[in-house]
Amino acid sequence: MEIRSTTDEDFDVFVDTLYAAFGSFPETPVEGGGLWWSALEKNRCLLALTADGRPVGTAATHSFELTLPGETLVPAPGVTAVGVLPSHRRQGVLNAMMRHQLAELRAGGEFLSVLLSSEATIYGRFGYGPATHTAQLTVERHRSALALPRAHGAAEARAAGSVEVLRRAECGEILEEVYDRYRRAQPGALSRPHRWWALRAGQPPISPAPRYVAVHRDADGVPDGYASYSTESGTLTVDETITTDDAVFTALARFVLEHDLVSQVVFKHVPPEHPLRRQLADLRAGQVSGQMDWLWVRILDVPAALTARGWFMDGELVLDVADPFLGEHDRCLLTVRDGKADCVPTDRKPDLSLDIRDLGSIYLGGTAPSTLVRAGHIQAHHPGAATLADALFRTDRSPHCLHWF
Repeated sequence: MEIRSTTDEDFDVFVDTLYAAFGSFPETPVEGGGLWWSALEKNRCLLALTADGRPVGTAATHSFELTLPGETLVPAPGVTAVGVLPSHRRQGVLNAMMRHQLAELRAGGEFLSVLLSSEATIYGRFGYGPATHTAQLTVERHRSALALPRAHGAAEARAAGSVEVLRRAECGEILEEVYDRYRRAQPGALSRPHRWWALRAGQPPISPAPRYVAVHRDADGVPDGYASYSTESGTLTVDETITTDDAVFTALARFVLEHDLVSQVVFKHVPPEHPLRRQLADLRAGQVSGQMDWLWVRILDVPAALTARGWFMDGELVLDVADPFLGEHDRCLLTVRDGKADCVPTDRKPDLSLDIRDLGSIYLGGTAPSTLVRAGHIQAHHPGAATLADALFRTDRSPHCLHWF
């Protein structure tokens, strides 16, 4: 079997093979763009071919940046468009593509990669671990009053400004600028390269799908948040609410919750523990559903990954990390001082033993190491090890990703 990058001449073969793997057909191009695969970078797309040259599998990566704890931006190849023809599944095609792709990423100097998993059972065996989670919050319109405590008054004052309703087609530059400021400050967020917005390749509000956008402007008239939404059959659905300021989020939430002629408001992508539900006068008016994993992280270089992110307390931890898929093993001493980490090989006894996928899960601070100890994934070698790891990997802001790719 041959695995190689696509060319301009056979990119259509890549697209046709990918769709055939999922039993569907490519969309017909329309004016204004919007084809999700148009954002793919041809030199980052792989084709798997049989000995006689028949295409049987695909995989690709996007060029993203990932925001780590401490607001550090790092390159993060986003794995996507992975598929194998039904006639060639369970014959080693996917394993071969994953090995080839990981080797290429390492050769290019990458120390991690990310993906969204269509099925939760596929990518753990390749070393990916779920690192962020998302949920849907549905609020009954007639019970949606907010009852903010007095302490919130100052926060509301900080959000002094205005909300303006625009059509999606009228505010492309605003969306791009506000999202970029947001993703640089939000751990777990991915960049949205300009070409995605220009090609309108993705889900709303990137795509050409008609949407209204509530744009929040601060007291000086500068856009500092937005909510993309649509209404249908009495339900107002918010695709995403983008801001790093809790008071601005509350102002945008209040705006959509006061929309007339709707019976419920659905916030599609919110962190599972978002405070909005606690701001409702009737706590039971907001129902959390659809909680699921979102961004999966694969560590390719343990010391490089651990020294790249920011840390929020000092300490030492010896990690014994197994990488079964690549047949590798690291035992390293992680030492954190003043927000920076050093990570070196060591012969000291480990505090924790874990799989590379579990390191991916705890890396952004979205999953506590003690949770995986209790689940039987991580082995703690002394009573205080899990508590120490929890404190060390803790972050100042929970990671969240809502970009779809």
